[in-house]
Amino acid sequence: MLEAVQNLDWSILEWIQEVFKSDFSDFFFKNITVLGNAGIFWVLMSIAMLFSKKYRKHGIAAIVALILQLIIINLIVKNAVARSRPFTLDPSITLLLKAPKDYSFPSGHTFCSVIGAYMATRANWKFGLFAIPIAVLIAFSRLYLQVHFPSDVVSGAVMGLLLAVITLYVTNKVYLKRKTKDSVPEAAI
Repeated sequence: MLEAVQNLDWSILEWIQEVFKSDFSDFFFKNITVLGNAGIFWVLMSIAMLFSKKYRKHGIAAIVALILQLIIINLIVKNAVARSRPFTLDPSITLLLKAPKDYSFPSGHTFCSVIGAYMATRANWKFGLFAIPIAVLIAFSRLYLQVHFPSDVVSGAVMGLLLAVITLYVTNKVYLKRKTKDSVPEAAI
C-alpha cells in the first residue's frame, strides 16, 4: 500500500513538471510559496481579524490553530514520521529555493493555508474568495517546487481542515459561554 502511494506521488510530481515547468512558473511558485513560510500570510491575516470585533473570534481561533499546528505538526508529527523530501531522494531535482531542513510529512505550508482559508471563509464568505485561491496556490507550489509529495500536501490539507473546524468549534463554545455569562443580570448573581 505505501509503495503504491509512493509510486503515485512520484508520478504526480513528474506530471506537474512536464505540464507546468517554465521560467514564469519557476518565478511565480517560488514567490507564492514564500507567503506560506512560517504561515506568515495567515498569521498576519489572523492578526488583522483581531482588530475587528465582528471577526475577532475567527482571528483568535486561527491564531490558536496555527500555534497548535506548529507544536503538533512541526515539532511532533514531522519528526515522528521522518519522511524524506522528494529532493533528498532524487538528486536530479534542482531546487529553486533554500532546502528545507525538516521532514516532509505533512506539508506545514498547506496545513497553515487551509487553517487560514477556512477561518477567513467562516468569518466572511467574501474573504474566502481571496483566501481559498491563495491557499490552493501555496499548496500547489510545494508540489511544483518538489519539496513535498502529493500525499504530504493532501494530508496537510485534511489535518489543517480538521484542526480548523475543531478550534473554531471550541472558540465558538467559549464565546457563547462568555456571552451568556455577560448577559446575566447582576441581580441574578
